[in-house]
Amino acid sequence: MTKAIIETENMSYIYPDGTSALQDINIEIKKGERAAIIGSNGAGKSTLFLHFNGILKPSSGVIKIDGEPLNYKKDGLLRTRQKVGIVFQNPDDQLFAPTVEEDVAFGPMNLGLSIEEVENRVKESLAMVGMSGLEKKAPHHLSGGQKKRVAIAGILAMKPEIMVMDEPTTGLDPQGAKQIMSLLYELNQDDMSIIISSHDVEIITQFADKIFVLHEGSFIGQGSPNEIFNNPELVEKANLALPKSAALLHLLKENGFSCDVKLTVDDAYHEILHALGTDAYHNLLHLVKNEYHHQLLHELGEDNYHKLLHLLEEEHN
Repeated sequence: MTKAIIETENMSYIYPDGTSALQDINIEIKKGERAAIIGSNGAGKSTLFLHFNGILKPSSGVIKIDGEPLNYKKDGLLRTRQKVGIVFQNPDDQLFAPTVEEDVAFGPMNLGLSIEEVENRVKESLAMVGMSGLEKKAPHHLSGGQKKRVAIAGILAMKPEIMVMDEPTTGLDPQGAKQIMSLLYELNQDDMSIIISSHDVEIITQFADKIFVLHEGSFIGQGSPNEIFNNPELVEKANLALPKSAALLHLLKENGFSCDVKLTVDDAYHEILHALGTDAYHNLLHLVKNEYHHQLLHELGEDNYHKLLHLLEEEHN
């Protein structure tokens, strides 16, 4: 049975000004899982993550790493931060050294490793994130995606068992976001547990095994991506949107089509093809493909647009 690598028991946190940030948080993440915490801005995702390696201490309740309550003494925190690495939402909050190599070397040096071992870890970590050759570059001269990669390399150089990333794709263009998520997937394939937070549901559906829904400091749902995004009321309560493919299929179901909700474009394509039939589907594609979709929807109005879908289905039958 796979063991829990991070778990909390009735954990709450109150800021010094009296603001309640987290209430009765119970979470269990197993070794090797790809877990996601989703919620709107201000839900408490970043605050929760800062508890995972002892940056914040719960006001009440317990957080356990590998089955042991987190030890907040200096030596205990050092061991925890070797095991649990956090990459902040804004890499500028994490990068401070004059050069890339010095930044990546900071963590391993504080472990008391030999110079040779530190140099090996810096080289290896930068290679893993595709940043070899930029060792002497000043971090503030890098692009947003490059900064994120250097921040990840700094954590990898500590050789953690768990990587925690707060909003990993914020500020990145689609290609940069794809590269970062591919890197996280590769790290997970090498047996690293990955925990991310995001309000970008499209990213989550393609990455996570397990999802926790956080709203106003409390969990209001947890489950697989299919379980979470087949519950539009839950997603709406969390002030999030459904993935576009799921939203389309929910709309088709509400208008009488027999179809299951799918979370990726490819799966949605096949589900709509099955629901409409091949001829009707290709007729529909011919009418609404690409830029004409929104024009047709605008011209017909939503009610007439859905009548068109029904007519196409009836024509096929």
